[in-house]
Amino acid sequence: MKQLFDQFDPRQRESRGSHGRVVEGIGQAIVAGQPPPGDLLPKDEELAEQFGVSRTVLREAMKTLAAKGMVSPKARVGTSIRPRHEWNMFDAQVLRWHLDGEPSDSFYEQLFEMRLAFEPHAAALAARKSSDKDITRIQTCLAAMRSAEGKAEFSLADFEFHQAIFDAAGNAFFFSVVSLVGAALLSLLRQSSPEPKPGQQVKICNDHQRIADAIAAKDEAAARAAMQVVIEVGWARVFGHEISGEI
Repeated sequence: MKQLFDQFDPRQRESRGSHGRVVEGIGQAIVAGQPPPGDLLPKDEELAEQFGVSRTVLREAMKTLAAKGMVSPKARVGTSIRPRHEWNMFDAQVLRWHLDGEPSDSFYEQLFEMRLAFEPHAAALAARKSSDKDITRIQTCLAAMRSAEGKAEFSLADFEFHQAIFDAAGNAFFFSVVSLVGAALLSLLRQSSPEPKPGQQVKICNDHQRIADAIAAKDEAAARAAMQVVIEVGWARVFGHEISGEI
């Protein structure tokens, strides 16, 4: 693990307090799989020496990582790495550690699965609750998608389109989720966004247009179905999965 810690930018080490430096260093290493889930971290005295901190600072850092679901300290055994599915993926720091590295296919697949679990319902809620102002905002975001030049500009406009729908849904929990995982969603949309090929960009925008039109028409079922297709098409574009249905 020492070799991995040594790869971190020394300027980042100096910019944080002792507690933050330890949390950052160990957290990034765990996300990178060094050590992998189930293994033990080095002994406390070794880590304290490695980071140049007191045992008190190290213990507080371990409490922070334990609160994120990443480690489990046990007396006379040591601190073990917990399984990945127990990590708090809604923790902004844990998400950033994933995105700062090279997110695995599994990371993006699970993000797609999460989107399928609640975005179609958010679209249906938007169809039920949206105001004229909400609909105008959604259409403005769609226009930005159509006029976008390049993958980065397109993916950002795409993210703002989906964020506008979450806001139109009027559910505070959805708003909180997007606030927490926004960076991960934007990263995912960059993965699924097209290269600058006009034909593909037009098709994607037309699929999104069906969502916007259904919301404007207050058609909850159509909005739900259109959103599901958009997510599944993006999933297929990244992983080659089959699409379960079309509109």
